[in-house]
Amino acid sequence: MTGRTGPEPGGTPELRGGPEPGGAPEPGGAPGLRTEPELREPDLPRTAKVRPRALRTGWTTGTCASAAAKAAVTALREQARQAEVEVALPGGRRVRFAVESCWYGPDRGGAVVVKDAGDDPDVTHGARLTATVRWRGPPGVTLAGGEGVGVVTKPGLGIEVGEPAITATPRAMIIQAVGEAADLAARGAEVVISVPGGERMARKTTNARLGILGGISILGTTGIVRPFSTASWRASVEQAVSVMAAQGQRTVVLCTGGRTEKGAMGLLPGLPEVCFVEVGDFTGAAIRRALATGLERVIFVGMAGKLAKLAAGVLMTHYTRSRVDVGLLGDVTLAAGGPAAVAAEVAAANTGRHAYEIWQREGLLRAAGDELCQRVRSVLLRAGEGRLDADVALVDFAGTRVVAASRAGWVAAA
Repeated sequence: MTGRTGPEPGGTPELRGGPEPGGAPEPGGAPGLRTEPELREPDLPRTAKVRPRALRTGWTTGTCASAAAKAAVTALREQARQAEVEVALPGGRRVRFAVESCWYGPDRGGAVVVKDAGDDPDVTHGARLTATVRWRGPPGVTLAGGEGVGVVTKPGLGIEVGEPAITATPRAMIIQAVGEAADLAARGAEVVISVPGGERMARKTTNARLGILGGISILGTTGIVRPFSTASWRASVEQAVSVMAAQGQRTVVLCTGGRTEKGAMGLLPGLPEVCFVEVGDFTGAAIRRALATGLERVIFVGMAGKLAKLAAGVLMTHYTRSRVDVGLLGDVTLAAGGPAAVAAEVAAANTGRHAYEIWQREGLLRAAGDELCQRVRSVLLRAGEGRLDADVALVDFAGTRVVAASRAGWVAAA
């Protein structure tokens, strides 16, 4: 985990917790009773406010791990050092990386690629993503975590307990990269990803709170680190709303990131592409600009963690300024007709995703999701000062399927 958040960084899980110190009380009252939360828009952390120049993108730990793995297996296959390596990003773009160091022997090869996080605040900037590879009997790739890569000890992260904290997209990237360098139908490869100093880096992240112990997470959904959590990104959100308004559009669709944007476009195919804005943490800024430019409707499409924050009245959801109130999600469970025991389990969930998984397990996902979406809609209507209509959709963690919504007819039959 990188110690920052933006639109769905690597599917980075939202934190659990209660109100921030000095903040307004969280909604609650009697169990299952909906109350209107105070709207809050915390300021950005000081380190994210000022940037003297254009922001530079970087590479996720997942991309760097895939590059190191490909360099290592190529060195093993060719019995030769590799100076650089090319890998594919999930979107199809191919990028090249310098290989800091590389070694090989008859049965084992290894390589190091140094992470460049660009201008995004990131504790893993400069990390030495290291891959060690050896041939093994069965075809395919076996992936393991070594030194400095955390192990998952709690549910709710989309990774099985006991597995290394390498999320789905980096796993797929590593397997693809190794497959480009070796004939995996003929023989298999065991790949171990390690990060020297990763355990120390993880102390500056929320990993321990989430049950990721012993090191960092290998993350990424697009392969690229974009500097979302900055004042410059807030300005780009405001600009995007202004651009769509200038083209005569009156509905803005706010998406938390690339995956939710794809889901939103599938839900609303009749809207031009300009209407879809990756809002990141800056819902409040987007709504103010929507009001200023005379828009008529806002649609928010997001995953459980971000919707939980918005339902609590938090309009700037940077991870240092807000946490998912799983107590609120327990209240949502009761309001949706869930048993008290399930509501208590949700209220003790590790993450917003964990709460979602409990709803799914108990057959409550649609009812609780609809209730959550209605609460977020209420917050958006209030933030829009009665001048903006609003609707909300909850998507799954692939971002492709709407599982609950504030508007009837938006959820496809299973």
